Amino acid sequence: MNAFSFVNPTRILFGEGMVDKLGEQVQAQGARTVLLVYGGGSIKKSGLYDRVLTQLEQAGARAVELPGVEPNPRVTTVRKGIELARAEGVDLILAVGGGSVLDAAKAVAVGVPYEGDVWDFMMRKAEIKSALPLGTVLTLSATGSEMNGNSVITNWEENLKKSFGSIHAYPKFSILDPTLTYSVPRDQTVNGIVDTMSHVFEQYFSPTQDTPLQERFCEGVLQTVIENGEKALAKPDDYTSRANLMLSSTFALNGGLISVGMQNDWATHMIEHEVSAIYDIAHAAGLAILFPNWMKYVYSERIDRFVQYAVRVWNVDPSGKSDEEVALTGIQATRDYFTRIGAPARLADLGIGEKDIDRMAKETVRFGPVGGFKQLNEEDVKAILRLSL
Repeated sequence: MNAFSFVNPTRILFGEGMVDKLGEQVQAQGARTVLLVYGGGSIKKSGLYDRVLTQLEQAGARAVELPGVEPNPRVTTVRKGIELARAEGVDLILAVGGGSVLDAAKAVAVGVPYEGDVWDFMMRKAEIKSALPLGTVLTLSATGSEMNGNSVITNWEENLKKSFGSIHAYPKFSILDPTLTYSVPRDQTVNGIVDTMSHVFEQYFSPTQDTPLQERFCEGVLQTVIENGEKALAKPDDYTSRANLMLSSTFALNGGLISVGMQNDWATHMIEHEVSAIYDIAHAAGLAILFPNWMKYVYSERIDRFVQYAVRVWNVDPSGKSDEEVALTGIQATRDYFTRIGAPARLADLGIGEKDIDRMAKETVRFGPVGGFKQLNEEDVKAILRLSL
């Protein structure tokens, strides 16, 4: 196990009715003018928008709105939010929505006090040193953005999708009410399941030895998602399954709690970012396609971890099988589960072919080789993309 430092400053308010605690949290931040960031308007149809405004009014806070955040949030929208926040004297950012809304809100929060262009952070040209305080009301179980400092932003004009992570971008508070996910469309629920599992994969498949507790953490999250995912799809208003999915997604990526002391990978996420930067597909749809193929490409680097994954997560019986057979059976079980819940299996399913593979691979390794489990260069990335066609 590696040495580590772990800090998570986000206050989580979890459970039905917790939206009614929003006003208290806004007051605790001393906020008078709040930038309300949200997406395409589903929060208005559900009534959540009115509940949020009521809470802000009761807290004595004025709301300024940034609606229309895209599923792959654009840097142009972030820049608009930064200008609005500065002009209106905003002192708290409030994101109401899923991961994309939260990502955009974080980028606005770090961009307001910065004198340069916020895209500098994504291109590693500047270091984040401060941010406006941020709060969130989560409506989708997927990204863990409600309890981490990560953000992924798309520059559509340049077909680039880049990320940043900073302790300054952690939300001060996040409200997690599983009932707010009842109305999430089926495809978004599927994407959330895949996204959560993928976050765990990036941490679980590690070259670090002697981490039994962390491995059990990861396996527990994966098993919980697998067991509750199909239940939520079959009965969208089942509180128990929705609550388990919501808590799983939060703990899957909240600054490394489930993988402290372990080297992470993140190559597959970096590859997918370049796919969706060009084709604007759902991030999780790309991950569902890429991850089993990444597994096939790298499993021999540390086959014992893939054997353990197959046995503990998918209950593969190793009797009479070689390690390779067990590992490959676990990888196939992953693909079969993604297919069973309705996630795509091939890039071709999304209309993506050979044309942009060279460009996507080159951009993936712009800042150097990617991956901690197995370092991937440009040719490796091309190979994984071709396996995924």
